[in-house]
Amino acid sequence: MSTVESNVRPEYDDEIQKIADYVLDYSIDNDSPNSADAWHTARHCLMDTLGCGLLALRFPECTKHLGPNSPDQITPNGARVPGTAYRLDPIKAAFDIGCMVRWLDYNDTWLAAEWGHPSDNVGGILAVADYISQCNISRGHVPLTMRHVLEAMIMAHEIQGVLALENSFNRVGLDHVFLVKLASTAVVAKLYNLPRERMMAAISQSLVDGQALRTYRHAPNAGSRKSWAAGDATSRAVRLVDITLRGEMGIPGALTAPQWGFYDVLFSHTNKDLALKHESERQFRFQREFGSYVMENILFKLSFPAEFHAQTACEAAVILHPRIEDRIDDIDKIVLTTHESAIRIISKEGELSNPADRDHCLQYMVAVALLTGDLMAEDYEDDYHEQHHLLIDPLRRKMEVVEDPSYSTDYHDPSKRSIANAIQVFFNDGSSTDKVAIEYPIGHKRRRAAGIPILEAKFRANLATRFVETRCDEIIALCNDQSRLEQKPVNEFMDLFVTN
Repeated sequence: MSTVESNVRPEYDDEIQKIADYVLDYSIDNDSPNSADAWHTARHCLMDTLGCGLLALRFPECTKHLGPNSPDQITPNGARVPGTAYRLDPIKAAFDIGCMVRWLDYNDTWLAAEWGHPSDNVGGILAVADYISQCNISRGHVPLTMRHVLEAMIMAHEIQGVLALENSFNRVGLDHVFLVKLASTAVVAKLYNLPRERMMAAISQSLVDGQALRTYRHAPNAGSRKSWAAGDATSRAVRLVDITLRGEMGIPGALTAPQWGFYDVLFSHTNKDLALKHESERQFRFQREFGSYVMENILFKLSFPAEFHAQTACEAAVILHPRIEDRIDDIDKIVLTTHESAIRIISKEGELSNPADRDHCLQYMVAVALLTGDLMAEDYEDDYHEQHHLLIDPLRRKMEVVEDPSYSTDYHDPSKRSIANAIQVFFNDGSSTDKVAIEYPIGHKRRRAAGIPILEAKFRANLATRFVETRCDEIIALCNDQSRLEQKPVNEFMDLFVTN
């Protein structure tokens, strides 16, 4: 048996090369006839993402995280944080934007073997694009345009989403923000115009960087870190690209190095239900090649700031509200029929100790929607809970959560990707409501035509929380014009979101 290790430096892992080659070489316009859909959806995604961030500025628990690390810090060409007067270095700006975007759990979603919110990557993309554009202008060069931003969004969505299709990081206890860090690293490296080897070096750094645990998303430890974890991940990506820009070497075997690589250290127990019969079960699997599939099929949260597995449950609860609002005291039980992922992530009993706990509780969200006919971000706050818990908590205790295996199957079916929930209310006298079942939420691609007007109204309402009407009109007019938006210099676009 050999007592020494081979020190022959390997080529970069195939998966690292695959990501780098996609970002460097793939042309979204070559994906005809779907390319136009990808660009238009990216525009709507940008609108929705920024609106979610602006709305979050109403919550002090979010804004306390924002701003320079040093109060007197001055950053020439600093990246702007939308809805504020901050000009920050791109690393901190990426954190701030990412924190805002994710705070209310209201931005887009991707559901598969892994879950996540690909627009979390916008934090790093916008911060770096704004910073590069201002630096370019100061040196007499042309700025980046918003088309660069939309392209980076499409590619970040694709990297995060395709890796999520058949690779369950949650089953080994890792948080999905790992994929934010990975995707943001790749597209930010492209914005900085890194060559292939440097891009792969940056990607390798994101893989060996240590990954967040899901502890803070689950009972009994659910807390507010889940609201800034993605901002931290996209910010860390910007930092890793910065390190690589300075000449830091890469780690070619970041994934596959025996004993020390990502696969052996962090992914070796994935698919543990299958007993890991083959080495291939410990490696990333790719259901499809990278293209623009994820952006085209992204899920928007349009009606409720709620964890996405509960969106259709909330829709059903709102439908049932007028049928039960005068019979709350007569309710015997409420049966929630759902899918396996919802049960594993957001079904919980017992005391809910903070807003982050409540917005990841299926029973709490359904209870509020049944009682009020709506669900808003403020409904998770301590003040609201203290005022209404005597109504909400008894309803929660009357809920039975059951899985429909067909819902779980269709959730993973690539041709459907449904997120089905059903609710039926039973009364003490033996009567009951109809069972209200909704398979696809309003933000699903299958309901896109009905959803876009709601998205645009949501964007306008969120803009109005920070800007006067004339500024709102100016921003909306620009964002509704695909060609004009794509041609807009990034720095001029960001100018529109600055406040005094």
